[in-house]
Amino acid sequence: MDLEDSTPFAWRHRGDTNGDCQSTGIHSTAAAHVASRVSLTLPKPDARFLKLSEEYHVYDLRQLRDHLDSIRERLGRRGTDVPWDNLKALIEERRNLTMQVEQLRSDLKKGSDEVARLKRAKEPADDAVTSMKQLGDRIREIEGTLRGVEDSLADLNLRIPNLPHESVPAGQDASDNVEIRQWGAHPSFDFPAKPHWELGEALGILDFDRASKLAGARFAVMTGAGAQLERALINYMLDRHTAQHGYREVLPPLLVNRATMTGTGQLPKFEEDLFRLKDEDYFLIPTAEVPLTNLHRDELLDEEVLPIRYTAYTPCFRREAGSYGKDTRGLIRLHQFNKVELVSFCPPDQSHAELERLTGHAESILQGLELPYRVVTLCSGDMGFSAAKTYDIEVWLPSQQHFREISSCSNFDAFQARRANIRYRTKGNKKDSKTEFVHTLNGSGLAVGRTLLAVLENYQQADGSIVVPTPLRPYMGGLDCIRK
Repeated sequence: MDLEDSTPFAWRHRGDTNGDCQSTGIHSTAAAHVASRVSLTLPKPDARFLKLSEEYHVYDLRQLRDHLDSIRERLGRRGTDVPWDNLKALIEERRNLTMQVEQLRSDLKKGSDEVARLKRAKEPADDAVTSMKQLGDRIREIEGTLRGVEDSLADLNLRIPNLPHESVPAGQDASDNVEIRQWGAHPSFDFPAKPHWELGEALGILDFDRASKLAGARFAVMTGAGAQLERALINYMLDRHTAQHGYREVLPPLLVNRATMTGTGQLPKFEEDLFRLKDEDYFLIPTAEVPLTNLHRDELLDEEVLPIRYTAYTPCFRREAGSYGKDTRGLIRLHQFNKVELVSFCPPDQSHAELERLTGHAESILQGLELPYRVVTLCSGDMGFSAAKTYDIEVWLPSQQHFREISSCSNFDAFQARRANIRYRTKGNKKDSKTEFVHTLNGSGLAVGRTLLAVLENYQQADGSIVVPTPLRPYMGGLDCIRK
């Protein structure tokens, strides 16, 4: 991939040599500040809830039948365990049962015509009527079997992940991901860098003990300047994405139904990772991607309105099943966290350029805050279930001397659009136009809690105070430093 040259910014020391915060005057409002541009370098079935039809299949059944070996080989790069023999048998059984039903219906029509002829001729028709009844019973029997096969096939089809794009590097896990660029210089401290939870607790802006009392492990309480900083980050991100990048802001529901979760790929495979209401079939959203993408479920869009770009701030809820023992302290891995999401719908021939654009918009937040980061391409074995290609943006954490994920930006090709039945009509008159599935994309723009902890760690001073990044000061009443 060809990238334009990017020169890292010169890191500004966060205060004087004594660690005291430097006071700077604020000469612009929040809205005026966010309108000023920062230089940005961009790179060149559930059968109970979904109508059973090919529109809702991830893979067209004919495609699966005719190209199964090719699909199997490509998905093998993911290390995906799919019961291919069972899938192949179900496809063949569905085909055979469908042919049987069609033949029996043809026989039934012929028999009905024969009964009508016999009655017109006033000839005995009892035997023909009995035969027709037997045919009807046989059709109903086979149709019942066919429905069971179709339900099994639909459920299995919905559990098959997306095909990786040809540009995705092969690999098994995060160690095989490929770094494509870095931005910014790592801060240089003349004191040991503290982790964000120590900084926040010492300043009285993060309270994990009381959060545990209120809700249990993997929750956080933010107070005072901590809560104010979280809110400032949310507003800064939303203002930048709407005013500069052209996204339309949405405030979606935090509870969604099963069909919505299925449309974006969380269901049926990952139900254990979701919070679900006990007596209602509603789920707390794990990301705003879910409601934003499904805004256009079962819709036919005009090509003229594409691309459609949405942004939303929402709380997100995840059970974090399987993450026991990982990141048990701090804000990195919580059951509830805030995130600003970016979602895009576009024609297929624009989706890979749109991925670069969307990723650049997420990067611009970190550049505006002067937080060093890198971008990596996820290998085939580390990508999410629904993605065809993913870039992870990882921010530098001084306490860990390591980059940590702060955003994932993905192109899903038509994978989600097929599940959610989101189509568009191509330009031209009705005779020449055709309908196709849109391509969907999304990315974090950004995970707010992880951005907050990156600010605490990268802007920390020797005395434990935190310099407030310049773009956030208008959102915090001009506050330039958080002290105890």
